[in-house]
Amino acid sequence: MIQNKGDTVIIKGSKFMYVWMFLAIVGFLLACIFLIIHGLKFNSKYSFLYLGGGIVFTPFYLHLTFWSLPGLMPGKVLFKIVPGEKGTVNAKKKTISIGNIRNINLVRNLLNLINDIVIETLDGQKIKIRTYNLLDDGDFQVIVDQYIFPYMNDNARKVWDRKIDLDKLREEDNYVRQEHRIE
Repeated sequence: MIQNKGDTVIIKGSKFMYVWMFLAIVGFLLACIFLIIHGLKFNSKYSFLYLGGGIVFTPFYLHLTFWSLPGLMPGKVLFKIVPGEKGTVNAKKKTISIGNIRNINLVRNLLNLINDIVIETLDGQKIKIRTYNLLDDGDFQVIVDQYIFPYMNDNARKVWDRKIDLDKLREEDNYVRQEHRIE
């Protein structure tokens, strides 16, 4: 998931999340097909419910499938981080200076139910980095805390410290924040 190549940290989705997303997509679509087929047989008093459920949920899950497909490409790089005082966060076509970050969050998009990393900069821009749900909340917090937090400005650090629970990260992800001194 995290690869160090020289001075660049490459963030990819975890294999577990790839399998989880694939199984969810295939499972939901197969369930909808199953409901439609058994509803069309009309051999049960619930056939209309099966048919109605299949017809209603199939477009919804197809919508989610089409939004998620780009993320299922093996080896997809979600974003890159170049740590340091003049470090950057590099997404597909966007580069954000770490010192220019005011706030960083992992936010679920209500339209497609996919988590996006939303970075607010000091000059008022909002940059969204799509994660395709391949990045867990705990992994996101560890990545930001380890590679971005040490180089953020003081106000952004205070905001980040209010958001995360280091005790919970220690318990769940076995992560302990290293003391970083920037001079």
